[in-house]
Amino acid sequence: MKTIPIRDISQLQGSAYNHPPAHADDTLVGVSRGTAAGEYLRRYWQPVGLSSEVTDRPQLVRVLGEELVLFRDKAGRAGLLYPRCMHRGTSLYFGKVEEEGIRCCYHGWLFSVEGHCLNQPCEPDGGQHRESARQPWYPVEERYGLVFAYMGPPEKKPVLPRYDILEDLEDGEFIEVVGDGFAGFADRVEDPHIPYHWLQNWENVVDPYHVHVLHATFSGIQFAEGFKVMPRVEFEPVESGVIYHAYRNFADGRSMDRVNSALLPNISAIPEVDLSAGRGRWIGWHVAVDETHFRGFFAVRTSKGGSFEPFKMHNGKSWLELSEKEKQDFPGDYEAQGGQGPVNLHSDEHLATSDRGVGMLRRMMKKQIAIVAAGGDPLGVHFDESEALVKIRSGNFYAEAGVREATPA
Repeated sequence: MKTIPIRDISQLQGSAYNHPPAHADDTLVGVSRGTAAGEYLRRYWQPVGLSSEVTDRPQLVRVLGEELVLFRDKAGRAGLLYPRCMHRGTSLYFGKVEEEGIRCCYHGWLFSVEGHCLNQPCEPDGGQHRESARQPWYPVEERYGLVFAYMGPPEKKPVLPRYDILEDLEDGEFIEVVGDGFAGFADRVEDPHIPYHWLQNWENVVDPYHVHVLHATFSGIQFAEGFKVMPRVEFEPVESGVIYHAYRNFADGRSMDRVNSALLPNISAIPEVDLSAGRGRWIGWHVAVDETHFRGFFAVRTSKGGSFEPFKMHNGKSWLELSEKEKQDFPGDYEAQGGQGPVNLHSDEHLATSDRGVGMLRRMMKKQIAIVAAGGDPLGVHFDESEALVKIRSGNFYAEAGVREATPA
């Protein structure tokens, strides 16, 4: 058998043949009931639909690995139920919505938005024991034009948070919402489920360096010319997440502190990507559909429509208009994040100093996962309305040369 002389053994180093099998971090990637991260995510309210799109026509929604039926009864109440009718298992997706709830198409059992069985028409007296029947359900609340669901232990249900940048609207202002686009930056698409893990999208929020490379130099100017300036970055843990300060000095003498926020469990508050001055106006929820899909819900405070118009990624084209070759030549967030695969293989990563924000966010998340597993309450959940206002510090804050403008505390 021929062997390689020892003097040439360096040629074998780094061979893909010797690369060990890669794997994801199991602590982070679960979303289903019973998984560490899945139980953690269930301790928070999650958006599951747009209020304007929840009607008396039942719709199937998939969130945190569960398929559910979302509807609005004719009295205006939203409901989120387990889809298999407790009687004989027919899907309530084919049910008929009435004043008091949804009626199964098979034998007519009627359920309220809280799962109470109100009528069993094939049984004596409409069901002599119907009070003991309860279709599995989840509580929902509506705010900011979104329907939120709490899918965790009933005894641990927190109050639904409020966010200061979406409160106290002035005359002429309103909140615009979307739930069917990629991170608010891509075109509206028929299927709102993005085909990779939610964490790959969310942790991108605390990665300011990719903006300089991907969005300003590698693929040309996808957002704003100012991102071509390499920032000086500081990361900061806050009450329930991580923010970064990206300091830039521009040729015209101005300096800027761009503050971006990632808040537990899956929330982003991104300032204007055209680098216009002022506090951020956006809140986003990066909601896990299952282990390999997520959905983005976004709310923006605005006084004019069209806040969610798609960005022109290359040559005046939006993302959906780009050919496959153009996406390869001028990739954006979708290509960079989706290119990590349906679930990132964390054992293959080699995090560096520029990934400090990602590391901080993952460590914070793991700590909260451990707290939930031990029976505690994670950061960012509150049981008193007076404590449930979240202050957002995001924004683009400008100053003259040598003078740093104060950012919100």
